[in-house]
Amino acid sequence: MVIGMKKLLLVAASVALSLIVPPPAQAADRAVAPLLGDVTREFDAPDPDWLPGHRGVDIVGASGATIVAPLAGVVSFAGTVAGHGVVSVNHGEFTTTYEPVASSLRAGAPVAAGDPIGVLQAGHAPCPGEACLHWGLKAGETYRDPLSLLGAGPIRLISAQSLEAVREHAAALARSGAAGGVSAAGLIAPTTGVISSGYGLRLHPIYGTWKFHDGLDIAAACGTPIVAAAAGTVALSSYSSGYGNRLVIDHGTVGGHTLRTSYNHAQGYGVRVGTTVAQGQVIGWVGTTGASTGCHLHFQTWVDGSLTDPQPLLP
Repeated sequence: MVIGMKKLLLVAASVALSLIVPPPAQAADRAVAPLLGDVTREFDAPDPDWLPGHRGVDIVGASGATIVAPLAGVVSFAGTVAGHGVVSVNHGEFTTTYEPVASSLRAGAPVAAGDPIGVLQAGHAPCPGEACLHWGLKAGETYRDPLSLLGAGPIRLISAQSLEAVREHAAALARSGAAGGVSAAGLIAPTTGVISSGYGLRLHPIYGTWKFHDGLDIAAACGTPIVAAAAGTVALSSYSSGYGNRLVIDHGTVGGHTLRTSYNHAQGYGVRVGTTVAQGQVIGWVGTTGASTGCHLHFQTWVDGSLTDPQPLLP
């Protein structure tokens, strides 16, 4: 199948797994990032817990930058540990932690999503900039990826009831688009190329085991432009051994439903976190960074916070 650059109708995306793994957050409000900046080091869960790993994510920023609570909660700790400031916020079923952060809050202080909880201090090596925020999340005794609160973390499988609701929403969008002749939420293809691997279970080309493929691979020559599928704001820019160079765009509410897209394995990007992009704007170039066997774009979509199959969304 060859991908073109024309507009398309936003239609239903099926999740082909029945296993239910609840996300760490169970809040009505949508989470906000504690700091706008590039993720310089991603979550790497230790297994078992006492082995080396990275129990959170590092976000580069400026010393003195305001750090905000991603969700409502109660401050459980604000003080100094090993010579640098630490703030912890209890959100009920899980706790988030921020360091190095200086704070005037005290334990027991309630905070709402977006409320300031302190200011970033210099340091936290290794950090490529003046300062880096280490953001952690722990549910019980288990470390989780805090980016999952923003809908940009690992796969989150949902209950049958939630899945049916997503299908109904997508079907309504499809009917609306078909009736009016124009999509209620039009996207364009992120690059030109051929689909080389679909969404779902597959035999991994590198590891040789059956794994869930959480997006759509579009094979294209390295250097082929990658464009924003819709207008939005760059929410995440990071590198990991799996995704390579990764960019996530938040498109806000589209046709009554939130939408995010992700562009992975790129050669590089020409936009940064916080940049507003137009639909069709070149944001990067196809590459083969991370766990990749050749030049291609790994494209992902989230509708209402749920990871979905991108292929039905494309022409």
